[in-house]
Formats: sequence, C-alpha cells, structure tokens
Amino acid sequence: MQYPTPHIHATPADFAQTVLMPGDPLRAQYIAQTYLEDAVLVNNVRGIQGYTGPYRGVRLSVMASGMGMPSMGIYSHELFCCFGVKNIIRIGSAGALQGQIQLRDLVIAQGASTDANWGNQFHTPGNLAPLADFTLLETCVSAARDLGANAHVGNVLSSQYFYTDEEDIPQALQANTAWQRMGILAIEMEAAALYLNASRYGGRALALCTVSDHILNGTSLSAQERQTSFQQMMEVALETAIRLDVQPQ
Repeated sequence: MQYPTPHIHATPADFAQTVLMPGDPLRAQYIAQTYLEDAVLVNNVRGIQGYTGPYRGVRLSVMASGMGMPSMGIYSHELFCCFGVKNIIRIGSAGALQGQIQLRDLVIAQGASTDANWGNQFHTPGNLAPLADFTLLETCVSAARDLGANAHVGNVLSSQYFYTDEEDIPQALQANTAWQRMGILAIEMEAAALYLNASRYGGRALALCTVSDHILNGTSLSAQERQTSFQQMMEVALETAIRLDVQPQ
C-alpha cells in the first residue's frame, strides 16, 4: 500500500515514530493544542485530525482512531504499514467491570480479549491472545507510578457492541458478569484490533484508558468531561512516549 492512503493524506515524514491515538478527533486536537509545541495538522481526511510537534524536545504525533475495531484497524494498519510508525498508544475511555476500580482511574491493558472475529483474518489455527508490547507496558506502568496515577493493569474486553437489542438486555448483563468473573477489568472497543495489527505488521502497541463509566453501579462522566478532563491519562501517555525515545526502537 502506498501513501497517501484513502484515509490519511500525508507522507511518512509527517509522522513521528510514536503516535498517541484517542478515539475522538476533538481530543486529538485538544492534546495537540495543549501539550505539543507548534503542532502541525498533518491529516484531516474525514475529520480524523492528526498532528505532529515536539513535546519536551521529543517529536510526537497524535491522531484520532475513530470508534470501534474496524476504524482502529484501518488507521493502525496504515500507520504501521504505510507511514513507518513504530509505536501506537491508544488513549481512550473504558467502562469498569471490577468493584475496586473507580471513575477516572486508569486501566492499562496488558491483554485485550474480544467478542469480535477480528483475528480470524490472520488464519491462525487457534485463538491468538492479543497482548500489549511489553516494553510499552513496562514503561507506561512505571510512568503511571511516578506520576501518582491510580492505575490497574490487566485484561480488558474489546467489544464490538455499544448498543444491544433491548430484548437481549438480560443476556448482555449475563455476558458482562461472565467477563467480570474472568477478571476482565474494563470494557472498551479498540485495543484488540490494535494489538493484533501490531503483532502482524511489526509494530508496538499499548492501550491506556480512563474509566469513564462503571458498569456495576451505573455512574459515568459527561461527554464534555470525556473530551477534556482526561489530563492524567494524557500525561502518563506523553511521559511514556518521552521515555520510549531513549530506548531502542
């Protein structure tokens, strides 16, 4: 595949080796305008904003992924395969499934279980476990600890569903209970596709989420809070990217 692609009108030189990927284009814009110096808009196809600029002397990029595994699959595939990106750190929201996790806590996805068939395209004779890159995981956990974040590390569920048929609400609740019993920390919608693409195409990937909803007690943050109030997650991700810059790629 050559560039520009149908979804990213840029060149490899426009992107840094590390890309932070929120789902929301407005969150990408917020991060670029708040943290990057002299951020340059390098992509805006379909409103998926991508920016590149220095942060504390290290060149970084931030670009939205959109919502769900198909969208994350498109953008992570093109960044890894066409634009030479080495590291993608997803920064998004998740719904907690465990009682010890609170709103605004961080969840660092060591693994990403899924109810989707994304991995079938790779034709493995069994089910491949989608895992984070260990270097990114270790670096992020250290950064979160140093920044005083209340972070939980473990398995998340990348679900293909946000809404389900009302008639199936009892089944949906039963499914959530089953995932909870298996130790799943939280539910989100992108990490498994990102991890599988990274495995297949030689990239490194990590998902870092802020808890915006609690599945058990029904509490949640507003859309405005999700867009602009995830500073701790953003700063942990930025610190992780800074520390990656001094490590072998």
